[in-house]
Amino acid sequence: MKFKLTTALVACGLAMSTTAALADCGIESGSVRILSNDFEALHVIADAAKTCASDSVEVTSNATTEHKNIQVPALTTNPASYTVPIVATNSIVPLLNEDLIRPLDAYVEKFGQQLLPQQLIKVDGKVMAIAFMANAQHLFYRKDILDEHGIAVPGTYAELIEASKMLKDKGVMEYPLAANFKPGWNLAAEFVNTYLGTGGDFFKAGSAELDIDNANGIKTLETLKAMTDYMSPDYVTYDTNGVKPIWEANELAFATSWGSRASAYIGDDSPAPEIAKATALAAMPALTDGGVPSAALWWDGFTIAKNISDEDAEASFRAMMKGISPQVIAENQELAVWLVDGYEPTPAADGVVANLQGKARPYPMVPYMGLLHTALGDNVIEYLQGSESAEQALDDITAAYNTAAKEAGFLN
Repeated sequence: MKFKLTTALVACGLAMSTTAALADCGIESGSVRILSNDFEALHVIADAAKTCASDSVEVTSNATTEHKNIQVPALTTNPASYTVPIVATNSIVPLLNEDLIRPLDAYVEKFGQQLLPQQLIKVDGKVMAIAFMANAQHLFYRKDILDEHGIAVPGTYAELIEASKMLKDKGVMEYPLAANFKPGWNLAAEFVNTYLGTGGDFFKAGSAELDIDNANGIKTLETLKAMTDYMSPDYVTYDTNGVKPIWEANELAFATSWGSRASAYIGDDSPAPEIAKATALAAMPALTDGGVPSAALWWDGFTIAKNISDEDAEASFRAMMKGISPQVIAENQELAVWLVDGYEPTPAADGVVANLQGKARPYPMVPYMGLLHTALGDNVIEYLQGSESAEQALDDITAAYNTAAKEAGFLN
C-alpha cells in the first residue's frame, strides 16, 4: 500500500494558546481498550481516559515497551484486542499497510472541537490519527561540569567528541558519553538521526530504492563509531531506560535521549536532585558547523482500530478526547512537548524546541521505512564493534532491506 501523508505538525510548530475547559465524556456505552508505550506522559493520558468508565463503559489500558510488536496481531483479530493504539510517526505505518485502522473524520467533526489543525494526521486526505505530542532525541548535558572545565555546549558531533575526550583525558569521567546504542530499534534510530543530519535522503526520489550506500552513509557510521570511544563498553545494552540511572549516578556528562523523558531527568522528584538541577538540554549536535540538528522529529498520537464495533469506536474516540483534553495537559505541562491547545512549553521542552528551531528534519513516513529501520537495527553493530568495515555494513544493510522490500512488493 502506498500513501501520502500530510501534516502541518512540523511546519506549524507548537500550539500555545488558551481554550475553554472540556465537557464531560458523555459516553453512554462501549468498551475502550488502550495499547501504548510505557512512559509517564502516556500513563497520564490513559488514566484520564479511564475517568470515563462507568457501569456501561469499560476503559482499560496496557502500557508496554512491546507495544509495537503487539499492535498488528492484536488489531488483526475481529474484534480487535485493543480499540485505541497509541502510535507514533513510524508505528502507524504497519497499521496503515495492513488496513487495520479506520478514518476518524466523522468523529473529529462530532467530538473533536478541541483539536487544532496540526493535530490531524491525514493520509490520502483522511484523518487517520490524532497527534498530541511532539518528540525527538536531543542532547542532555551537565552544565556544572561544562562550566567547571570551560567547555561550551557542543553544537556539532566534533565538539561533542572533543569535549568528551577532554573530560576523559583529565580523569573527570572515564566514559562521559552515552546514547541509545542497543542493537535493534534503538541503534537504528541513532543511525536515522545522524543520517538526517547529512542532508541526504534515504531513498531515491519517487521510489523505494535505497540510497544510503554513499558518502553520507559512511559519514554516519563513522560518527556513531567515534562516539563509542567515550562510551562504556556496555553501550550495547543502552536504551532509553538504561541510560537514565547511569546519568543519575553521576557517571555521565553527555547523553542523547528522548525529549519525552526530559522531565524525569530534571524534575523536582528526581532521585538525584543535585544532578537534576545541573542537567540542561540542547539540540542534537549537527554534523557540520551551521548544519541542522541530527535528529528526527516525531509525533505521538492515537488512532482507532477498524475491527471493532462502531459503538466501541465512538466510545474510544470520546474517551481519548478526555485523555488529551486541555485540562489534563494543563495539569501535566512538564511531561511532554504537547501539541494540544493551551500548552505552554516548560524547561523540559527546551531540547525538542531547540531541534525545531534548528530545522531538524521529520522521520520519513513512507511505507518501506520500517523495513530499513529493521535492516539498520540488525546490521550496524558489527561495524561499531570492529568486526567489519563501514562499506561492508552498508552492503549488508542494503541487502537486508532489498530482500525485505522485494518480499513486501515495494521493489521488483
